[in-house]
Amino acid sequence: MACLLAAASLLAVAPSASAADVVRPDITYATVDGIDLKLDLYLPTGARLAPLVVYLHGGAWKTGSRKGYGVPMPWELGEFPRFGDLTRAGYAVASVDYRLTGQARWPAQLHDVKAAVRWLRANAATFGLDPGRVAAWGESAGGHLAAMLGVTHDRPGLEGTVGVTGQSSGVQAVVDWFGPTDLLTMDEQALPDGLSQEHDVAGSPESDLLGCVPTTCPDRARSASPVSYVDSSAPPTLSQHGYLDHIVPFGQSVELRGLLNHVGVPAELHTYLTDHEFVGLAPPPWELRRTLIDFLDRTVKTRRYGS
Repeated sequence: MACLLAAASLLAVAPSASAADVVRPDITYATVDGIDLKLDLYLPTGARLAPLVVYLHGGAWKTGSRKGYGVPMPWELGEFPRFGDLTRAGYAVASVDYRLTGQARWPAQLHDVKAAVRWLRANAATFGLDPGRVAAWGESAGGHLAAMLGVTHDRPGLEGTVGVTGQSSGVQAVVDWFGPTDLLTMDEQALPDGLSQEHDVAGSPESDLLGCVPTTCPDRARSASPVSYVDSSAPPTLSQHGYLDHIVPFGQSVELRGLLNHVGVPAELHTYLTDHEFVGLAPPPWELRRTLIDFLDRTVKTRRYGS
């Protein structure tokens, strides 16, 4: 079965911006091993101390870009471009690139996105951002990285040394759209129709990420699984996931939500009768984005770092 998660990202092109956006494209936030890591920053017009959403793209960790998709994904359809609803709600959005598996193995991807958060905090005053109100949002592989940002803020050993140091990489809220959360349970959670992508095999996205088949290196697989780090200090988390996902099993979001709730962390799971990337009988795109914005309004707009 073709991997929707990777195929959609092969069509990456630069998105258009709405007239209301102030866009600062192609900002280098770090350079590592000769690779310039870049982000695009979308700012709400006239905002000061805007809460920030760090967006992490999907693509099976091996493809994709901060620039979006040539063919709009279901959640991108509607009156406004990709991040227009968010900027109109007063949020800044940083769309972030990270090293792909053809460039580096785990945990390079986590080190990169942590470096992006630290850089954005260090430069918050320049762009009118509030460094105390930062959320992470990602889809698929990006959802995995967003969840990892949420649960590893207090793990110095996972911080890495990429880019700016001396700033926190913690986030005040997480939005995980159909991201892997437990690399050791994905195959056992697959749909019973036999059409799901296999994960515990050589050449799978997870094997390429880790450099080994997950069950042959369980400690390494656990080190890349958000569920391994859940504790009561994790930020509020919203998961949005389709029941019929053949790429990342729906059970991955159920597992994360259950563990977060068990330790007292507010965690929501919104479910849809869709496949991966909300393909199928999806709700209206505005409903998907409205759920996201409502959650951010209740969490990141009211919860500052250290409070």
